Amino acid sequence: MSALARFLGDSPLKVIVKLVVVSFLVGLVMNAFGWSPYDVLRGIQNFFLDIWNMGFRAVDRFLGYILLGAAIVVPAFILLRIANFRK
Repeated sequence: MSALARFLGDSPLKVIVKLVVVSFLVGLVMNAFGWSPYDVLRGIQNFFLDIWNMGFRAVDRFLGYILLGAAIVVPAFILLRIANFRK
């Protein structure tokens, strides 16, 4: 078995035939849905952007909850420390 055949996993001719058949089937499905390669790439990009934005939105909401709670907890803590300091 040659190095090229080892790299491809089969003989080059068989690999080319398999790639042509799979490419035809994928092209047929993409045409049926009206997709273009650009649409697929844009969909992948939007997927990762949505994950990125969702992550930062989650962090923003988490920090917002902390600040909202701290607006009550920190002054109450300070008042309790002052009240206990006199004892």
